[in-house]
Amino acid sequence: MKKILSIATVALAGAMMAGCCCKQSAPEMNLPDSTVVSIDKVDPPCWFTGMKNPSLQVMLYGEGVGNATNVVTDYAGVQVDSVVSLDSKNYLLVYLNVAKAQPGEMNLYLVFDNCKQAVSYELRAREVAPEARIGFDASDVLYMLMPDRFANGDPSNDNIEGMSAYVVDRNQPNARHGGDIKGITDHLDYFNELGVTALWFTPVLENNMGDDMWGEYRHSCYHGYATTDYYKVDPRFGTNDDYRELIEKAHEKELKVVMDMIFNHCGSEHVWLKDMPSKDWFNYPDYENNFVQTSYKLTPHVDMYASQYDFDQMNDGWFVISMPDLNQRNPHVARYLVQNSFWWIEAVGIDGIRMDTHPYAHYDAMSQWMKELNDEYPNFTVVGETWCENPAFTAWWQKDSKLSAPRNSNLKSVMDFHLWQVVNSAFAEHTDGYMMGLNKLYNHFVYDYLYPDASMVMAFVENHDTDRFLREGADITALKQAMTLLLTTRRIPQLYYGTEVMMNGTKARFDGHVRKDFLGGWEGDARNLFNAAERNAIESEAFGFISNILHWRKGNDVIAKGDMKHFIPQQGVYVYARSYEGKCVLVVLNGNDKAVELNLRPYAEVLNGATSGYDVVSAQTLTWGETMALPARAHMIIEL
Repeated sequence: MKKILSIATVALAGAMMAGCCCKQSAPEMNLPDSTVVSIDKVDPPCWFTGMKNPSLQVMLYGEGVGNATNVVTDYAGVQVDSVVSLDSKNYLLVYLNVAKAQPGEMNLYLVFDNCKQAVSYELRAREVAPEARIGFDASDVLYMLMPDRFANGDPSNDNIEGMSAYVVDRNQPNARHGGDIKGITDHLDYFNELGVTALWFTPVLENNMGDDMWGEYRHSCYHGYATTDYYKVDPRFGTNDDYRELIEKAHEKELKVVMDMIFNHCGSEHVWLKDMPSKDWFNYPDYENNFVQTSYKLTPHVDMYASQYDFDQMNDGWFVISMPDLNQRNPHVARYLVQNSFWWIEAVGIDGIRMDTHPYAHYDAMSQWMKELNDEYPNFTVVGETWCENPAFTAWWQKDSKLSAPRNSNLKSVMDFHLWQVVNSAFAEHTDGYMMGLNKLYNHFVYDYLYPDASMVMAFVENHDTDRFLREGADITALKQAMTLLLTTRRIPQLYYGTEVMMNGTKARFDGHVRKDFLGGWEGDARNLFNAAERNAIESEAFGFISNILHWRKGNDVIAKGDMKHFIPQQGVYVYARSYEGKCVLVVLNGNDKAVELNLRPYAEVLNGATSGYDVVSAQTLTWGETMALPARAHMIIEL
């Protein structure tokens, strides 16, 4: 396995903003060598040959590096296109054309008044053809977890000297608990046992944010959404090499890995805020005198009557005071972020990206990023966190949507927050003849015509930002109904860690209550829920139910690729069929607290004369005549 450097880079073609820009003149190689500045950081730490876009942005950081008058190289096939000195003279951006370059170690020579200084830089060969980078789709089920809360595989990295002051205390819901990458790696067999096909975990990049950043709610950024180094795994989770090893071992077990990224903002302890590269690197940079927080109201994107004031506050306002809002209108910022995503794909082999707070970043820059990424990796998948609780608004964000035309987000997958909202009430209500209960599910899927590709929409019933589906209870029947829907409807399903063993909780005052530790992930835990023998009866029942459907779902083209036909709920029962190449699966959900003798006449067009079928849930062959007997709150997956 190749070692991975933990520093950074990116590429930009286009106009240069802010600062001095110079073109390479004749190589000034006759100048004496000298050490003028100390280079503290190089982003990206290396690059890869054979990219469709030949432009590479290299960001050098070190005191006075921006005073270089030129940059030249004698490496064959590499041309210095431009050199950009920013407002802070501690940064220097070098734009290279590497279209004809071969892998190897090159020198960039920083030219100062009377001398030159060499900076070594590696170009690597790509290990996998770009079209072979296969993302996730409706054949997959993503398992979302938080590394800090899943398992502590290496207690030695709990307390890292030199980082901003923080507390590791499992008794505090919003402190760090010590989970890490090795804890995930150690439990890859568990994911296979459960039956999921892909892992998505909250960001693993360095979040060197101290506890005092978060005021009265002790909150040490265990969640990972305040990046302080875009090219370095947080040492409390492990190293870049640990991350790559996890992905390699996951691939050996036929598990994909989706990386959580954030382009909208970084953490306030990032060097960019302490030493701003340029005055337009952030939105509302005068935060100390004029702090502007986002409104969290995304409607100005689609509101034809929206004021500029509302749009600017939503789009450019900071998420919170500790998460400064990056200005993607600045082409240097945008290029840095684009390259960062490419670097992680090539360097560690991730299989997909989940983009946090996608609509809060600049639309055009994000659209261009997605276009370039789709061109480079045509089979790769990015899902955006599109927290829009309206199907039309969510569909507006998907690639090729007619609703946003002529603009195009180029975003293949979006998250179905409206379905999350619906599911969390539908299974708790009695289904009447009009709007309540499972009628909400039917009414939700009616709007799938808005999506360019509904099968590429991600569905979930809970995640790290919501109440658990079970809240403070343990209604396993409601959970089974919700899981039956989630794992059979025309979507990409996403599970949240611990659902399979009945983990519950509400946000109440602290997010930490819905981000509890997975029992057994820490030495000394009272029970180990990774071990079937230590689960209690209801936990075993939930795990067995979900795992059964997940394993049945693997390789099942009817669910992954099939059409969907559903019926207006009759007698309080919601029925839909998934069909593909002559095969049909019938899903039946009883929204009543009492048994029903369901009249099957309305479903003749999908039953197609069938009078029996195999129920995946009960593992029994069922037979019926003109009616079907359904127990209260029944949930059936019937192969016709």
